[in-house]
Amino acid sequence: MSQAATQWRSAGRTQRGLARLRNEDAFIDCPQRGCWAVADGMGGHRQGDLASQWVVSSLASLPARGSLDQRVNAARQRLQGVNQQLVRGQPAPGEKGDTTMGSTVVALLLEDGRAACIWAGDSRCYLWRGQSLYQLSRDHSLQQRLLDERRLSVAQARAHPGARALTRAIGAPSPLHLEVLELSTRPGDVFLLCSDGLYQALSHVELGQALSMAAPQQAVERLFARALRRPPPDDLTAVVVQP
Repeated sequence: MSQAATQWRSAGRTQRGLARLRNEDAFIDCPQRGCWAVADGMGGHRQGDLASQWVVSSLASLPARGSLDQRVNAARQRLQGVNQQLVRGQPAPGEKGDTTMGSTVVALLLEDGRAACIWAGDSRCYLWRGQSLYQLSRDHSLQQRLLDERRLSVAQARAHPGARALTRAIGAPSPLHLEVLELSTRPGDVFLLCSDGLYQALSHVELGQALSMAAPQQAVERLFARALRRPPPDDLTAVVVQP
């Protein structure tokens, strides 16, 4: 990794919502390694907080050296390894109770002039560029699938009783297919990684207003100030990165 890594500025924060006794979100903020991630333990499931910690811990120890392609492959391998651990920990078919153990993940890897976003689930990566907000990741959820298939309108998809059900996650019984998006970075870019609890509490305008702040820590403080105007039902996590 080049000396440009020392120029990356970032900040992160997480806070428990009202719905659970434990915060099931987790994040890593590692500018020295050019790696950031947010994981959201599957709500209502066994040890979602532990699953999310396993996910971010697997990424926190990624080597700082190597090309972006090599680091992306290493991240995929580590996430697949965590997925296998979680799947092996599931009970035998037919056992009673909600005993699934899983998590979403969204990770950002940076190299000089290049970025890679890796994700599974509905935690998101946004890009603030040229006073415009872009959602880089696409949710792996039933709501997004209904929209992609054009079976329902946006309003109908959001109102669907199973809209928030995930179609991909770390620890899900089906094979894990991680999605990767690579792009070139530009001066002034700002990235936001966040859990669904945060982006569901804020409008796109509010997200953009926060990301236009001068420094990552200011952006995080603005995001939480807006999201906490009312007690949040879900856990909130945000990581803001400026290459």
